[in-house]
Amino acid sequence: MSQTQTAAPSGRGPYFDMSNLKGDLFGGLTAGIVALPLALAFGEASGAGPIAGLWGAIFVGFFAALFGGTGSQVSGPTGPMVVVFAGLYAALGGSPTLVFAAVILAGLLQILFGVLKFGQYVKLVPYPVISGFMSGIGVIIIALQLSRLFGHEPDGGGTIPAFTAVPGAVMDPNMTAVAIAVITLVIVFSWPKKFAAYVPGPLAALVIGTLISLVLPGAPVLGDIPTGLPQFVLPMFSTDTALVVLEAAFILAVLGSIDSLLTSLVADNMTRTRHDSDKELIGQGIGNAFGGLFGAIPGAGATMRTVINIRSGGRTRISGMTHALVLLAIVLSLGPLASQIPHAVLAGILVKVGVDTIDKSYLVRAHKGPRWDLALMVLVLGLTVFVDLITAVAVGVVLAALAFIKKLADDQIASVQQATPRQTSEEEVQILSRSGGRIMLFDFGGPLSFGAAADLGHHVRSRTGDKVEIIVLDFSRVPFVDVSAVRAVETIMEDAEDAGKQVYLTGMNDEVSRVLDRFATCDPAAGDRTFGNRIEALESALERLSKKPAPLPAE
Repeated sequence: MSQTQTAAPSGRGPYFDMSNLKGDLFGGLTAGIVALPLALAFGEASGAGPIAGLWGAIFVGFFAALFGGTGSQVSGPTGPMVVVFAGLYAALGGSPTLVFAAVILAGLLQILFGVLKFGQYVKLVPYPVISGFMSGIGVIIIALQLSRLFGHEPDGGGTIPAFTAVPGAVMDPNMTAVAIAVITLVIVFSWPKKFAAYVPGPLAALVIGTLISLVLPGAPVLGDIPTGLPQFVLPMFSTDTALVVLEAAFILAVLGSIDSLLTSLVADNMTRTRHDSDKELIGQGIGNAFGGLFGAIPGAGATMRTVINIRSGGRTRISGMTHALVLLAIVLSLGPLASQIPHAVLAGILVKVGVDTIDKSYLVRAHKGPRWDLALMVLVLGLTVFVDLITAVAVGVVLAALAFIKKLADDQIASVQQATPRQTSEEEVQILSRSGGRIMLFDFGGPLSFGAAADLGHHVRSRTGDKVEIIVLDFSRVPFVDVSAVRAVETIMEDAEDAGKQVYLTGMNDEVSRVLDRFATCDPAAGDRTFGNRIEALESALERLSKKPAPLPAE
């Protein structure tokens, strides 16, 4: 999508922009109505209860909007965050002091990410990795709801127990729950768009499914839901649980950051504005830290709710804050009515969320792109579903980085192996021709990656042979070098010295020259062998050769 900016970037102008107040209030109201069934469903799926989902939407939604860097973004519980939180909740036996300690710590880590300006690095995760773990999360969400569609609860936590519980649930269904689930699925997947402008599909499914359960009782329902303000949760953990809490907090912080910044990019494209990544991370962190103190599940930027907010007229932080206040009013006034909501209704709503989370747009086109990207996406998806998210993302990022370095190294080696370097001028070609093959020019063609540096000396040595007397290394398009590149240059110069050849260096910028001076042991940047450009180096080499006779051909 176009990145053209026609509005002031987030963070400029008045902190509370009242110029779009009517649109912001209506957008926030609409997003709040849409968020209600999702927050209930995410809260129930997390293990902490529906009310924890609502408080998560309220705390994260309000504070992320108030302090964040994306004006139109609506935040709250999301599928990825709930999947991680549900695993943490099960692993810690549902202990509030331990579970919400991880949520608070995750919020503090997000604030730290923002202060240290890590937002720019979060966006460097390759798309196949993002696609893989988002699709994997979608599969997990669906798997965790399959048993609930038949009126049963999955055995334990995790994807594998959820899958293994399905056959038993199918063989012993609660027919009332099945009927409500089918109706819910039909509504959320086929709700007419002309009605969605007034009543969102998930909300319609929630109301209709609940009314059916009142007429046809027998399906499991949520039961009593606490009303009023939330209780303060004092976080604490012991040395035995510290590792689990810290690991979960890190996963929640990283995942919430990625999820939020991806949603921020969607909001930018729709509103033609530009978000502040680091400020957004700080806002998300404040929301999660405050929410954790009051037993709320963690959240992040929610793409669907943000899109609905924007389409309904929301443009500034007022819309996100309004969304949270709408939910607060519902919690304080309508809590008792939510106790009659069937589990099957929320399960059906979450199945739709899971399907929407799967990156179908990439899956249908993946076979047209590079096979490596497809393989990487499938690997990350599998690791997400059957191992854990942090392993999936870590493995995906490392493999993607290695693959990129390999491609870059191959291109650099191919550039070195060319008989005539790229972008060689006619004058340079004439000088090389007049030398009779006794001068060889190597154009590195870009940054010297450590992947190419390992084989660089070998390829230069194999190409120069016995006839070449002067080697010219062109650094004109090398903006920087690392220790691996310095060692490669040293190897080239040592091999040349052993073979009685001269090495000229040309086009080095100040940084490259400084690094070579500091780290190299053979003084490669000595004044008599460094030149400002290739022409100077080639002319000097030709002049040097003209003062000595050409070598006799080997007998």
